[in-house]
Amino acid sequence: MPKIVDAEARRQEVVQAVFRIIASDGLERASLREVADEAGLAVGSVRHYFASSDELLAFSFGAVIDRIAGRLEAALTAVEAEPLGSKEQHAAVLNLLGQFLPLDEELAVDACVWMAFRHAARIKPVLAAEAERSHRAVAAVVGRLIMLLSPGEAEAHQTLVAEAERLLATLDGLCMHALLQPEWMTAEMCSDVLAAHLRSLEALPAAH
Repeated sequence: MPKIVDAEARRQEVVQAVFRIIASDGLERASLREVADEAGLAVGSVRHYFASSDELLAFSFGAVIDRIAGRLEAALTAVEAEPLGSKEQHAAVLNLLGQFLPLDEELAVDACVWMAFRHAARIKPVLAAEAERSHRAVAAVVGRLIMLLSPGEAEAHQTLVAEAERLLATLDGLCMHALLQPEWMTAEMCSDVLAAHLRSLEALPAAH
């Protein structure tokens, strides 16, 4: 009998091959042929699931967004479950912020792939829709976190937006620095910087 192939499982195998290539050699090498070789498949088998390199890249970008967004939502739920201002909530917030950064091997691969796709989207229109979705998903989590840590009235809106953008910029900068200079910006130093930033957020006066 012919072997039955789980289409979704095979797509995920191909996507994982894309991730490995990007993490080791960059997005430019992620052609259908290279991905097929990395996945141990014939090019025709990959084309059965993805008609072109653009389709494969857009799907892979969406996959890494879903992974990161899923972790962020779960971490935010844990933050919301803890008493406001408690040590437990503080630890939960640090865990949430750590989901953005290459603090372990899995997070490092996702961060590298995510950054590569975000940069490529600037010149690859096929990635633009997923880049927009990525930004909105992350901004939504960060915005909700800032509102949770700095409860206030409507007149504080500009301050909250500014703090959300400050946090996003901090996370982007830390992520890029850790990927480019891992010997200096270690997981421990990333955690220290996050802790310092969190202390500055917790020190913000509540709006009235």
